[in-house]
Amino acid sequence: MISRWLVMDENPRSPHRARILSAGRYLPPTHLTTDELMATTRHHTHIDLERLTGVHERRVSVGDEDSVSLATAAAVDCLRRADRPAAALDVVVNCSITKYRDGLTQWLEPTMGLAVAKAIGATKAMTFDLSNACAGMLTGVTVLNNWIRQGVVERGLVVSGEYISQLGHNAARHVRNVMSSELASLTLGDAGAALLLERAPEQAAGISLAGFTTVAEYSRLCLAYTTGKEPGARMFTKSRAIHRAATAVLPALLQEALDSAGIALGEVDHVITHQTSTRAIRKGMAEVTAVLGDAPRHEAVVTVDRYGNTASTTHTVALVEELAAGRIKAGERVALIALASGLEIGIVLFTVDEELASSHGHDR
Repeated sequence: MISRWLVMDENPRSPHRARILSAGRYLPPTHLTTDELMATTRHHTHIDLERLTGVHERRVSVGDEDSVSLATAAAVDCLRRADRPAAALDVVVNCSITKYRDGLTQWLEPTMGLAVAKAIGATKAMTFDLSNACAGMLTGVTVLNNWIRQGVVERGLVVSGEYISQLGHNAARHVRNVMSSELASLTLGDAGAALLLERAPEQAAGISLAGFTTVAEYSRLCLAYTTGKEPGARMFTKSRAIHRAATAVLPALLQEALDSAGIALGEVDHVITHQTSTRAIRKGMAEVTAVLGDAPRHEAVVTVDRYGNTASTTHTVALVEELAAGRIKAGERVALIALASGLEIGIVLFTVDEELASSHGHDR
């Protein structure tokens, strides 16, 4: 049974509106091509991974880079673009899956949110961590959107640093063929991302809808955990089953969300989905639009070919890419759609204002 879509939208009792003022990202400088990664596999797989997934390369962390440094660098980039001081932040919420510090040591306490806040000088901010698989950042946006709308806070930062390339290195030791449950791990890349939300001026455009639902019967289709003596973790994914499940339930849930916002899919300018593979994104959107009988004004954004699947940071990495290239403009409506293991399905629908567009113009 599918849970009802949980929408936090135009509640007349909410006195304020939230907007996304800025988006920041940090991509490690080290490039790892798919050919280079597949050359490290222990077994002769004969897999053409680039043709299968569309992933040509990804960025990977080396040396002293870890989850905290990735998130911190993205937070600095985000605040710089918005011309806002870290001291003005009321809250910093970290939404990463990985919380690696000093190599592959996963820290739960003190929180990574606190570590990032200290690193950027957000001395007055409340901090906490919130993890929800690859939907983490959009979940953080949903929470912060609610708080801003209710007047609890005025401004906050949603951050994530995903150091997940080690899953690919571990998978390279075990993958034997295309049926391997660790195949998806070979598409992963590292990235940091940050979104700055604040109370919007009167009558200004902003976030019109943010909500989630969970279809828990699919929760075991993707699991990650430590095994044996290998560093980090391993991830086991039934990719085809996840794709079938997501495309089966997404159309009805998306339609319900759009109805709540009072718009049609054809009124959405840009759709950014979770970046898993080029084939999955294009096939999935084709199936959704066929069911709904409508389509967004532009094709779904694809950045997985250049950066791989960067987990909870993927939507922000793609958003910054499109803003910097001038493909997303002020006044346009953007839908960020989360399809994450769990199965979590969420949407953040917002209108790009002039400040957001200009702060990323041609990657200033």
